[in-house]
Amino acid sequence: MLILTCSSKLQLLESVLRKGLPETLLVCGAVMHINRGNPAQHEVMVDSWPEFKAVLTRPQKEVGNYSKIGAGGEPHKKHRYLGHKIHSGGAVALFLCLVFFNISLPSWPDLTNSPIPSHGVSHVLRSELLHLGTLSPSDAPLVNDNWAFASNDRSLRYLKSLIEDFPNACLLDQKGQLIAWCLSDAIGCLTHAYTLPEYQGKGHMKTVLQALGRKLQAKDFALYGSVLPENQNSKKLLISQGFHLFTAAAIKNGHLMPFPKVCKP
Repeated sequence: MLILTCSSKLQLLESVLRKGLPETLLVCGAVMHINRGNPAQHEVMVDSWPEFKAVLTRPQKEVGNYSKIGAGGEPHKKHRYLGHKIHSGGAVALFLCLVFFNISLPSWPDLTNSPIPSHGVSHVLRSELLHLGTLSPSDAPLVNDNWAFASNDRSLRYLKSLIEDFPNACLLDQKGQLIAWCLSDAIGCLTHAYTLPEYQGKGHMKTVLQALGRKLQAKDFALYGSVLPENQNSKKLLISQGFHLFTAAAIKNGHLMPFPKVCKP
């Protein structure tokens, strides 16, 4: 495998991967972050250049994320695996998740500055004195406490690194306390979205999702996220915002393994 360090080659690789969306989502997001400051200190490897069939993105000097694409830069139908292992010890239980991709990439308006509708997010924000913000590393414990799969200090460090390195958005109450948030990760995936129970059902996650979506769109990222099949509220929210079910995937041992067959909504 060859490590790509030349900025022009990395830009060319990104353009090829973008043409292969949505099949190349997982590795494309990682390459895009590398081309935009490389906050996670990852590196890219290819089997050959300029004609390549496989692309590997990984933390520098460590085994990381892998995605296979076909000859001539065309995406292969199957990604081998991708993920971040944050649990120590034994295997993590296998569970299914759904990957949603926003094909249209709409230009979302800033709802907090729009006219107040009779029923809508802007009205709720103003009536409850809520405002958009950005998470800080000190918020990681609260995010960790409300993550169903958090297990130890490694999960806390993992979440803190996401907050420090990648775009995120949140809603704060009048005292500056978190009530809802959504993060993104090293592969450009929307993740760890949550609203505190007492604020759920009021459309707050829609506002947070749109705020983070604007940040990622400004960096030319495609928008996608993964949802557990039983999470009906999240699925409805993503679909209402223009997302489409792209594929089903399985999580095992901390790795996201998309199934090769594309699913339709």
